[in-house]
Amino acid sequence: MKQMLMHVDGDTLQTAVLENGQLTDFLMERSSGASLVGNIYKGKIVNVLPGMDAAFVDIGIGKNAFLYIDDMLHPHADKQPKNKPPIRELAQPGQDIIVQVVKDPLGGKGARVTTHFNLPGRWLVYLPFADYVGVSKKVASETERERLRIAGERLKLDEEGIIMRTAAEGEELESLQADVSKLRERWRSIGDKAIHAVAPAILHCEEGLLHRVIRDTFSSDMDELWIDHSARFGEATELLKDISPAFDGRVKLYRGGGGRGIFQEFRVAEQIETAFLRRIPMGSGSYLIWEETEALTVIDVNTGKFTGSDNLEDTVFRTNLEAASLIGRLLRVRDVGGIVIIDFIDMEREESRSKVLARLVEEALRDGTKTSIVGWTRLGLMELTRKKARMGASHHLAQRS
Repeated sequence: MKQMLMHVDGDTLQTAVLENGQLTDFLMERSSGASLVGNIYKGKIVNVLPGMDAAFVDIGIGKNAFLYIDDMLHPHADKQPKNKPPIRELAQPGQDIIVQVVKDPLGGKGARVTTHFNLPGRWLVYLPFADYVGVSKKVASETERERLRIAGERLKLDEEGIIMRTAAEGEELESLQADVSKLRERWRSIGDKAIHAVAPAILHCEEGLLHRVIRDTFSSDMDELWIDHSARFGEATELLKDISPAFDGRVKLYRGGGGRGIFQEFRVAEQIETAFLRRIPMGSGSYLIWEETEALTVIDVNTGKFTGSDNLEDTVFRTNLEAASLIGRLLRVRDVGGIVIIDFIDMEREESRSKVLARLVEEALRDGTKTSIVGWTRLGLMELTRKKARMGASHHLAQRS
């Protein structure tokens, strides 16, 4: 049983995904501090930094955004110049420029922006200037990958680019055509606004959390969507009708049972509380110590009360394998970004190390956020990176506490 729960609390929307009752994903967003990622602005360059190959852009949000030279070159790597031009050839103070936010402001850093635009739809992502067709790596079948690639080539015009999402697997060409037509028209509308707008000005605002989650996460294997807010219930129902008639009837309004909130009813509240602890228990009696900073997360695996069998190597291996599964899930729940270092308990056998690595890779394939498993370092630590563009739930929870 796979369920999605949406809890509305004032201006805050919390979304949890459960698989057989276990929390696998958790997202949180406040309307008063909504993510800027995906928004498109007409900005004005205020400063150029040759030593950093970058420019600061005023997009009207108070703190200037940061634009790297790589994000000003052609989005297709094969069409970029062999030698990068000086940043001053591409950007001058006072120049108007259209940019899209790819990373929210965080701490003392401003938003990161790009000129490599993308507009996500239900089945595909539209890139107005990328000039290539890509297919999600999560589409495993080579036959289906080739079908989607050919469909993308038929759908794209001139210098357009298209990335087929995982959700496009098995989808008819007519649905893909409708998606790209809608996104193409949206891009034209943005261009029309840009002509008359005076910088800094917003040209396009990405959808809120409810719309994004349904668009990006709700799939045919989702059995139920429960919402505890009547207006949001109506909104979700209409969105799912628009996506597919097959989803009709899967959205349910939670009216409360004996005064219990939706997260209490489905036993999510206690799972969220445990997931954000510094010391996180595991089922076997072992535990994790989780230390998180802005750019680096360090996780220490400990056997705790778990004594296992008579074989020390087997005890250590089973602890590490359990930890790898839990860490993979908690990276999604806590929405961790940046570099992650895991200090597993030392294992003697290379076979054990390989199986722990394979378990982490398996978990990464379930992650909607790009996760790269670097592997074991010379010091015996596991290193991985996880790309994060928006502020995670931990940031919002900290603000509320």
